[in-house]
Amino acid sequence: MGVEVQDLVGPAIGTLALVAVGGYLLGSIPFGVVLTRAAGAGDVRNIGSGNIGATNVLRTGRKDLALATLLLDAGKGAAALLIARFLFPNDIAPAVAGGAAFLGHLFPVWLGFKGGKGVATFFGLLLAAAWPLGLLAGATWILMAALFRISSLSALVASAAAPIYALLPLAALGLPAPQSILILAIFTALLIWIRHAENIGRLLKGAEPRIGAKKA
Repeated sequence: MGVEVQDLVGPAIGTLALVAVGGYLLGSIPFGVVLTRAAGAGDVRNIGSGNIGATNVLRTGRKDLALATLLLDAGKGAAALLIARFLFPNDIAPAVAGGAAFLGHLFPVWLGFKGGKGVATFFGLLLAAAWPLGLLAGATWILMAALFRISSLSALVASAAAPIYALLPLAALGLPAPQSILILAIFTALLIWIRHAENIGRLLKGAEPRIGAKKA
């Protein structure tokens, strides 16, 4: 299963630019900030690590808001990719839309380009791109979280494993166009590691907070 000639040509550059902009704007919706403010839980950026993702929302003590943030952050990445896949019969536009949505979450224009670390959006993208890949990466996160109770470590291992999983012969399980999905997995994994630079430093020092802990 390879990329066909028409996929290599893909939609026009202008169309891809519009797809990228649409994906970015969808991905840049800061659900963590919106939900915590609407619920009267304050600005999540002033709590714990200051991150806008579900892990930091959990530090507000509101598990319902953390779950909602997790689902919505994952959903916006999946939605961007699936909408592009529906509109364009190739594999380039969905990958561009998904990658742009991921960038939107990490660098949202509404928050001065200071966004989340992309873990939930990463899993949403993988599930939408190829559900077996998403399930394998998710299972890796769950296993690491169960063993070590450290969210950042779980995310780092799962994201690093995703490109490897994308190389496996999963076509029988519904994995289309491995090349485009592999590129998307590598792109998002690299950005996750870059965004977790501070977490990596704390992990090396043994100072990274565990899941559910309220960081001062």
